[in-house]
Amino acid sequence: MADDEYLLDFYGEECVHCKEMDPVVKKLEKELKLKLKKLEVWHNEKNSALLREYDQGRCGGVPFFYNKKSGKFICGAVDYATLKNWALGK
Repeated sequence: MADDEYLLDFYGEECVHCKEMDPVVKKLEKELKLKLKKLEVWHNEKNSALLREYDQGRCGGVPFFYNKKSGKFICGAVDYATLKNWALGK
């Protein structure tokens, strides 16, 4: 993973709540001019193992967002303001 790939978006391909987050993530990427690294976990064991490593039993599902710079994470679908604060390390 490149150094600029510090915002991780773990999702499941068929996950309804993950799909709800797509427009929120796109808005964030456009507004802050950054990119979230999307990692599908339901059909990719390597990504699923990475999710377990970062989640450490805190959430146990998707969507799961992890900020490698701040160590902050989000469990589940959230509003835009919450996602933005997370991305900014707040």
